[in-house]
Amino acid sequence: MAKSKGNPFPRVFVNVTLVVICLLWLIPTLGLFVSSFRPRDEIMSSGWWTVLPHRVWVTTEQFTPDPSIDRTGVMTFEGATGTFEQLRQGVESADGNKRVVWIGNRRAGTVQVQEKEWSGLPSTTLQNYHDVLAGKDVTIQGDGEEATRKGEDMSDAFINSMAVTFPAVVIPILMAAFAAYGFAWMRFPGRKLVFALMVALLVVPLQIALVPVLSDYVHLKLNGTYMAVWLAHTGFGLPLAVFLLYNYISTLPREIMEAAIVDGASHFKIFWRLVLPLSTPALASFAIFQFLWVWNDYLVALIFIGNVPGVQVLTMRLADMVGSRGSDWHLLTAGGFVSMLLPLIVFFSLQRYFVRGLTAGSVK
Repeated sequence: MAKSKGNPFPRVFVNVTLVVICLLWLIPTLGLFVSSFRPRDEIMSSGWWTVLPHRVWVTTEQFTPDPSIDRTGVMTFEGATGTFEQLRQGVESADGNKRVVWIGNRRAGTVQVQEKEWSGLPSTTLQNYHDVLAGKDVTIQGDGEEATRKGEDMSDAFINSMAVTFPAVVIPILMAAFAAYGFAWMRFPGRKLVFALMVALLVVPLQIALVPVLSDYVHLKLNGTYMAVWLAHTGFGLPLAVFLLYNYISTLPREIMEAAIVDGASHFKIFWRLVLPLSTPALASFAIFQFLWVWNDYLVALIFIGNVPGVQVLTMRLADMVGSRGSDWHLLTAGGFVSMLLPLIVFFSLQRYFVRGLTAGSVK
């Protein structure tokens, strides 16, 4: 007897929903990427989607109307009929192939005849990235005037972000791995209570700890240093790291541990030679979380480092650019995509471990 395939609607609904969610995330990123390569005047005059092939009105003829034409009434040019006000806005011919536009004033204006043509290849430039990364002088043209001002040198901010992020990822991973191994395979009094307290810290909002931690840093003279941010991100990231790594490490085969103990291996040797290599998926999944959190952080870095030009991270520099260059979209989009580049590389290089690490320990 044939087996029923069931109702396919739930599966189709889930697939369509996932596609829609992915498009909602990808379209803004695509727009940011395309805009970062467009010249300033094109960004200010049209949307990024105009780089796609489309038909545009192109002027094919221009002439001065006969002085005898009554400019206060209805006029007809090239099959398009309308008043002066309508022609100023543009009137299409009856067949829709032409458009007539009146340019200038009523008494001494000219008439443009336009036809639709497919747009050519879009203008692209790498100058936006050069201005953002190298900080060279930028010449801005608009309203018939030129202005030259200093570009944004984001290379220092990029290096500062790496100096903050990499230690803030490695330190909590190592500490959490040691702690997770201890909770999973070592027996000591109060083990379950300490683990429960550690996991309970997940519900503590980061914001309520900022002021007390800042007060302690001021007394310890750590405020304004990278060490302050490293310790802050380590403390805020440890509960989740311990929880994720414990779920994975506790499911490792007991036979491997017992065999290592029989061979005379110490706990440190077991951890370093066996547990760490076998826990790569869980380590990579938390590394992605922590890296994205620290790299995109603005609040913690602002409070513990300060908005000083020499130590600014990328998020601070982008916030300054929005305030000082709100109209320079060509620089903002290039700077935004520069800040996204490294997180994208990290995620796609470690994504094969991501799901394995997160789902570890969910089933026995």
